[in-house]
Amino acid sequence: MSRASGNQKPSMSARRKARRFAIQALYQWQISGSSLTAIEAEFRTDNDMSKVDIEYFQDILHNVPKEKGKLDEKILPFMDRRIDELTPVELAILRLGAFEMCHRIDIPYKVVINESVELAKTFGATDGHKYVNGILDKLAARERMVEIRGGRN
Repeated sequence: MSRASGNQKPSMSARRKARRFAIQALYQWQISGSSLTAIEAEFRTDNDMSKVDIEYFQDILHNVPKEKGKLDEKILPFMDRRIDELTPVELAILRLGAFEMCHRIDIPYKVVINESVELAKTFGATDGHKYVNGILDKLAARERMVEIRGGRN
């Protein structure tokens, strides 16, 4: 798990900022095909990253593309269209949400869904957040069944 300093958990704000930058970076990667290292360097140079959970930003930026095929397989059963019919923003958000849902069990599923919906409201099309919410809600039911049944928030 990413740590801001020592044994402290990073703040929710630092994680939220990491997600926002990571979505923008993943979008850039999808559109330009630039190397992740170059995109990361660009983001670190062009943005104030002082209040960002850098380790989490790196985790997302490097692992979502690495797991892209598996993440797409996770969300595809819940979609009513093909992957290539999604907007690049929705696709990046769904991949991020699927990554957190499947690989970051330290993050409660409700937080994963809420953060993804907020990203879709900020960066996506008018009703894109509803689509993201529906897909991730169904994915949570499959991937986080124990957590949901246990009532963990």
